[in-house]
Amino acid sequence: METNQSLVMVILQLLGSLGLLIYGMRMMSEALQKMAGPGLRHVLAKMTTNRVTGMLTGILVTAAVQSSTATTVMTVSFVNAGLLTLAQAITIIMGANIGTTLTAWIMSAGFSFNVTDFVFPTFIIGMFLIYRKEHRTLGDFLFGIAFLFLGLGTLRQTGMDMHLGENEAVLNFFSSFDPNSFTTTLLFLLMGGILTMCVQSSAAVMAITMILCSSGALPIYQGIALVMGENIGTTVTSNVAALSASTQARRAAFAHMFFNLFGVTWMLMIFHPFVDAVCQMVGGGVENLSIVLALFHTCFNLSNTFILIWFVPQIERIVCFVIRDKAAADDEPLRLQYIQSGLMQTPEISVLQAQKETAAFALRVGQMFDMVRQLFSETDKKNFAERFSQIEHEEDMTDKIEIEIARYLEQVSDDHLSDDTKQKIRQMMREITELESIGDACYKLARTLERKQEAGEEFTPLQTEKLQAMMNLCDEALAQMAKVMHGHREEQDIQESFRIENDINQLRRRLKTENIKSVNNHEYDYAIGTLFSDIVNELEKLGDYVVNVVEARFGR
Repeated sequence: METNQSLVMVILQLLGSLGLLIYGMRMMSEALQKMAGPGLRHVLAKMTTNRVTGMLTGILVTAAVQSSTATTVMTVSFVNAGLLTLAQAITIIMGANIGTTLTAWIMSAGFSFNVTDFVFPTFIIGMFLIYRKEHRTLGDFLFGIAFLFLGLGTLRQTGMDMHLGENEAVLNFFSSFDPNSFTTTLLFLLMGGILTMCVQSSAAVMAITMILCSSGALPIYQGIALVMGENIGTTVTSNVAALSASTQARRAAFAHMFFNLFGVTWMLMIFHPFVDAVCQMVGGGVENLSIVLALFHTCFNLSNTFILIWFVPQIERIVCFVIRDKAAADDEPLRLQYIQSGLMQTPEISVLQAQKETAAFALRVGQMFDMVRQLFSETDKKNFAERFSQIEHEEDMTDKIEIEIARYLEQVSDDHLSDDTKQKIRQMMREITELESIGDACYKLARTLERKQEAGEEFTPLQTEKLQAMMNLCDEALAQMAKVMHGHREEQDIQESFRIENDINQLRRRLKTENIKSVNNHEYDYAIGTLFSDIVNELEKLGDYVVNVVEARFGR
């Protein structure tokens, strides 16, 4: 009975330690991304002039944020935005595979000496920093490190307490596999991939492997096969996640898988000599096996990158051949341009993608207003009906886009966010509401023009000229809004939008007064005067919505 209880406690300690480890890694990674902030985006956008700098960028960013997934997601968002080519993205992903090996070295350090001595002082410092609002992110980072090392230390101690190297059942199980057999290597490679997909953490699988190897229970050949399988398992996870994302996202994910599959293929051909060479570099002893695993992980990714970096154009062609562009069907559900629905996001990148999607939304409502202007000049009934149908469809799409972006922002707001990020999300919520109102205004204008056509009424040349002048000002306002939405806020002038709005308001007051006089003087009848007044009023409202968007962008 006591034996069963002790076994249950050991298993709970093992699972709890893995939970601490995974949570610490995630907390540390998110805090690092918050501290780096826009600097990471700047590095990715600027430091990819050739394949070597692209690779170095991937190494630098991944080592900084301790997350190859975060680097991949950032890279995909820039490809979608047109800031990076797919070839540049492939070089960054290669570098990310090297950068992520730092995680293995952190694990190795935790198994090589007792790191728990540093844990509690780190918790104390982190606690004080978290309560100081301006240093909260640094406190989160220290808490992440503390949880990570606490998990590693507990795992190390649990492994020692389990005496796996002296457990006959465990030893007999692993000794039943021939370490020199190719089948054994493939089997453990498969096990590593499946374990990684199940626990959704390559760091956890690496930690389990180090426990087994450091205790002497698992031979180093099988341990390294597990590490190779972990490399493939993490790419399968990202490919499954990218299934519902854009074509470019799926291509980037597949490039990641191709990179690791190719590396594992050639590594299997020289597996034992390569492992023996790594072991000789480190030296003998069970206590050094965690270092052997970390060194192999680094040497494998360095060698694979050195081989493939010369064939980036060929990899790009293979990826594009396998993942082809799909023709959009009429009944295909709405797919946003920048927001990825499948890939795991981080708050910093989520806000960036939402900003780009909102800017694209602004361009869309501007194009919708162009359709209204074309409808205003259309005289053919068939063409008028087709144009009106397009506007009706666009109005429905603006409703859906608003809802999709809002849902996405609500999901992002569930994360632990900085005050600055929360403010950005509030601003974008207001922006998309006002942009949808612009779409509604365009539809109301189209409905008014439809009423005019059904009634058989025609504007006088002077009325047409006045309405064209009003529409020109609205065009100018929409163009200025798009400029503000796509540019850096610090480089824009909000006063220009205020000037255009003032011109629209003054023109509206003048046209309203002139319209009343013209109807009273019988220059045209009351019905056409009402239609004229309705269009002027709706154009003035559209101008107000535009200014509201700009004010939200400036945080007013």
